[in-house]
Amino acid sequence: MLNQKLTSFNHVVAIGGGHGLGTILASLSSLGPRLTGIVATTDNGGSTGRLRQDQQTIAWGDLRNCLSHLAHRPSLGSMLFDHRFTGNNELSGHNLGNVVLHALDQLCVRPLEAINLIRGLLKIETSIIPMSEASTHLVALSHCGNKVFGELNVDGMKEAPIALTLEPEVQATSEACAAIEQAQLIILGPGSFLTSIMPPLLLPEIANSIRKANAHVVLIDNLTAEYSPASTFSIEDKIVWFNQVIGKNVIADVIQHGTTPQLASHYSHEVRFNQFPLMSDHHPGLHDKQALADAIEEVCHFRLAQLHLLRCS
Repeated sequence: MLNQKLTSFNHVVAIGGGHGLGTILASLSSLGPRLTGIVATTDNGGSTGRLRQDQQTIAWGDLRNCLSHLAHRPSLGSMLFDHRFTGNNELSGHNLGNVVLHALDQLCVRPLEAINLIRGLLKIETSIIPMSEASTHLVALSHCGNKVFGELNVDGMKEAPIALTLEPEVQATSEACAAIEQAQLIILGPGSFLTSIMPPLLLPEIANSIRKANAHVVLIDNLTAEYSPASTFSIEDKIVWFNQVIGKNVIADVIQHGTTPQLASHYSHEVRFNQFPLMSDHHPGLHDKQALADAIEEVCHFRLAQLHLLRCS
């Protein structure tokens, strides 16, 4: 087990949404079919929000984003999937990928089949699974007891909520739970804490699967503060939320940006904090994909080395 390469993991699962999960999946895309992305489906803004309001469908935007990050470029398929309509008409602002996914969903028995058809078209080996195949919305509970409905409104709250729920209650996708239970490595983040990473964990089946999994759980911290109520949360606060929702202290490692690589820079509540230069030279504020992959590999190597030493002692 010592010096084991990241590519030797048979099952790696990344959970989240938006650009953050897409970046992780792109960073680890060399794992191919051994990598699974479990994607939040609670977005209610932009093209996705308009489709949800008009068609009563799940949120396709984060799913499309992850597929787009994994698509081979340049290709006609990726260009069409990313195309956004312009002009002064009903299509204006809609993303063609969202519309195609919704159209395929109407032709298929279930949303996952539509996603798999697109994966085949774009020649994507990595599995992309929606957290649920039923439509649901994120709901926050404010300090004064009011319910704040929908991701857009949650992001616009002036203070951090005290709790999050999903309405209506829906079931997690069975394939997502199976992937988590088989996982040897589970990655949370980066991305919006309240509206990208938390929603999948609010599904009891997914939380239960994480509790049951014999996996190394790693949290990727954001490079910059969020423009949301979560900006008031420290990384330790987020870990407390994760552990409370999951029902078990599962996070073993945190990966953060730092100018100098430091494995186990410090410990807090039995969680190991690690620092690496992660910021892209070309796009400040975004993670460098190769640096992110290297950091995950280093952290996993170090953890495996520790376990090896414990077994030998």
